[in-house]
Amino acid sequence: MKVLLTGANGMLGQDLSPILEDIGAFVIETDTENMDITNGDLVKEVISKTHPDFVIHCAAYTNVDKAEEEPEKAELINVKGTENLAKVCGELDIPLVYISTDYVFDGTKTSPYTPEDTPNPQTVYGKTKLGGEEAVKKYCKKYYIARTSWLYGHYGKNFVETMISLASKDEIKVVDDQIGCPTWTVELANGLLKLLSMPYGTYHVCGSGQTSWYGFAKEIFSQMKLSVNLHPCTTEEYPRPAKRPKYSVMDNGKLCRNWEAALHDYIALRNFEEAEV
Repeated sequence: MKVLLTGANGMLGQDLSPILEDIGAFVIETDTENMDITNGDLVKEVISKTHPDFVIHCAAYTNVDKAEEEPEKAELINVKGTENLAKVCGELDIPLVYISTDYVFDGTKTSPYTPEDTPNPQTVYGKTKLGGEEAVKKYCKKYYIARTSWLYGHYGKNFVETMISLASKDEIKVVDDQIGCPTWTVELANGLLKLLSMPYGTYHVCGSGQTSWYGFAKEIFSQMKLSVNLHPCTTEEYPRPAKRPKYSVMDNGKLCRNWEAALHDYIALRNFEEAEV
């Protein structure tokens, strides 16, 4: 199996690539340096030349708050870039895997979102990621849309490492009225592998269970055995440029493990790697 991976240098890409190689896949790693997805001619040239069995599209504009200031840039990467890939994959009959987000929902439900629920994004980021989904559906007959949420991993800035770095503070306040599904990049990567043998369509690939950001932080400190002065706060006490969904829990169809179990393995691995240094 030959897989072309966009965003190979990103947080997800750096975990996904070796996991693909472990199952015997030949991975063609691409990023802005060798295949700028906003350049349609280059995308067509690279994919036509390599003709992979799958394209897994991890590249994206992911700065949720900055997107409110840079809507054109977010749209160029998340919509136009995805459209460029989708057109070529559609023409060459190559299945496309598109990583999407819980931000396509407005957060007004009180039960887990299913893949069949109607999206209603409230932010520039969410709107552009939904635009990417629509481009995939328009141009590809063979596609997997994989929505994920609250992503963290060893190769990028993330909530887990931010909390650990703040542990020595006199007081930490974390939002307790936004509910979602923390997802380790390794869990997402393994979930994506499962998709490749499933029917084409839209799926939710995120940690099982649910928690608030405060609950997530509490579990991080508990598993790290750190004593901290942690307090819950409201969204209003911690305003951000982009509106966060109050409730973005997604039904993942058991594609990923419980989020606490995944966090345990993430922490065990980071602690092992730190001890080795």
